[in-house]
Amino acid sequence: MGGKTRLAGAVAAAAIALVGSWEGLRLTAYRDVVGVPTICYGETRGVRLGDNHNKATCDRMLLASLKRHEAGMRRCLRQPDALPAKTYVAFVSLTYNIGVGAFCRSTTARRLNRGDIRGACDAGAWFNKAGGRTLRGLVNRRKAEHSLCLEGLT
Repeated sequence: MGGKTRLAGAVAAAAIALVGSWEGLRLTAYRDVVGVPTICYGETRGVRLGDNHNKATCDRMLLASLKRHEAGMRRCLRQPDALPAKTYVAFVSLTYNIGVGAFCRSTTARRLNRGDIRGACDAGAWFNKAGGRTLRGLVNRRKAEHSLCLEGLT
């Protein structure tokens, strides 16, 4: 994949640790809370029930997927490289979880493009529903991302 990435070294390690901790690792495909076939660390692309992978494959898939989501996130932001590393990781995690389209259409992205990083961190916390229901796990994930996002600003 071409294009610039900040997912290398410590930034990549932080993104993998954050997303991996919230997504969890499942080596056999399953249906997520809204019924989508999912495997590894929340991967849905091309997944069929009955698929099986080992941890090494899942780790490679996670990094590749994070980079795809990062590239999509970067395309809709005016100055992604101006974001502090921790803030950047929080937004990559959010984009991975909600998808590039939802991120790019969001108040979060609009606020970032206006230079309102703190407001963007706050708006990211609004994505706490799946299938129309507020989920405790998403509330907790958004709190963790919000804390990391703001930590990058201090």
